[in-house]
Amino acid sequence: MRMSVEQPLWRALVAYRVLTMGYAVGLYCYAYHDLRHPLPGGIYLGVLGVWTLSTLGRVMSARRCTKGFLAADLTLAITGILLTALVDTQERITSGSFTLPSIWTAGSVLAFAIKGGWRWAAAASSLVAVADLVERGGAGRETLRNVLLVWVASIGIGYVVEVARISERTLARALQIEAATRERERLARDIHDGVLQVLAMVQRRGNQAGGEAAELGRMAGEQEAALRSLISGAPIPLPRTADDVPGGPHDLRTLLAPYASARVTLSAPGTPVLLDPAAAAELAAAAGAALDNVRRHAGERAHAWILVEDEPDAVLVTVRDDGPGIPAGRLSAAADEGRLGVAQSIRGRLRDLGGTAELMSLPGQGTEVELRLPRAGRVQDGATPVAANGGGTA
Repeated sequence: MRMSVEQPLWRALVAYRVLTMGYAVGLYCYAYHDLRHPLPGGIYLGVLGVWTLSTLGRVMSARRCTKGFLAADLTLAITGILLTALVDTQERITSGSFTLPSIWTAGSVLAFAIKGGWRWAAAASSLVAVADLVERGGAGRETLRNVLLVWVASIGIGYVVEVARISERTLARALQIEAATRERERLARDIHDGVLQVLAMVQRRGNQAGGEAAELGRMAGEQEAALRSLISGAPIPLPRTADDVPGGPHDLRTLLAPYASARVTLSAPGTPVLLDPAAAAELAAAAGAALDNVRRHAGERAHAWILVEDEPDAVLVTVRDDGPGIPAGRLSAAADEGRLGVAQSIRGRLRDLGGTAELMSLPGQGTEVELRLPRAGRVQDGATPVAANGGGTA
């Protein structure tokens, strides 16, 4: 059953209209002999009673309470207010006597508030205020007080209804996300216990057997990696680069996704990591250069992990592998020999963006490259893209 925080308000409005209709009839009967022309007032209240009872179903929900009905309902209330000047004496009207619909009019205005919020309520209460001023022949203290009370009450209720609707939608969305998360976790457990283990076994046996079985093992490994990305919430690899996406900020996760494979695991936040296009492309390229070094120096069988962290002051991308590590002095020797892969492809890119690249390695314990792009290179949701230090590229 769909919950609705405004449904109790509709039920209360139904009761209010019935009670205030009875109240208006009672006032009329009590003052019958003091009225100047009581017959038109009686006819009007008869119409008001029939209308109220016959339209109870129209004020039970927002769907049934249409704009046409609201207009007709308010017209009936305003007609009763203006008709009071004909039915009652001027002395009684001046002294603050009741109008024919009395407080039933507030129910018509409240229907506008519940249906359309505070703006609709303000428009309806303003029309009622004008009718009251015309019927009273001026802006007396009592008239202004009554008008102000109806105006403030209807607008306040309309605003509360709008806030309640927003809260209801937010809660419903949160419950949907929670249900989807639980279902995803259940499927992830089932998949992990069955499919992923089978794929991992096929990959291992295929590599051991060699030949055509090795190709089957490789394909099983790729499917395992894609399936792990799917159930873990990481972006699914897409065959695109930063140049393929025209304009606007880029999601770093999408640019890094193509690097994921059977031997490269990508872990990223569940929400987009938005960056200036140039900064995102260079950061992804630096991560790709680090992975190239893994394949070149750690071997095809080495495993690598990419971790993306979206921190308040910076975006961090860490590339780690389980290879043999880099011997001490190897990078300096490579630079002296003119091989500047790490110096230019990784550190140079981050330096041009205003970021840093740190490389940590111990022999036999793998290598870790930490790429850090300061907050100036980020793009917040709805913000204008700003690249770090002017967004220069290598």
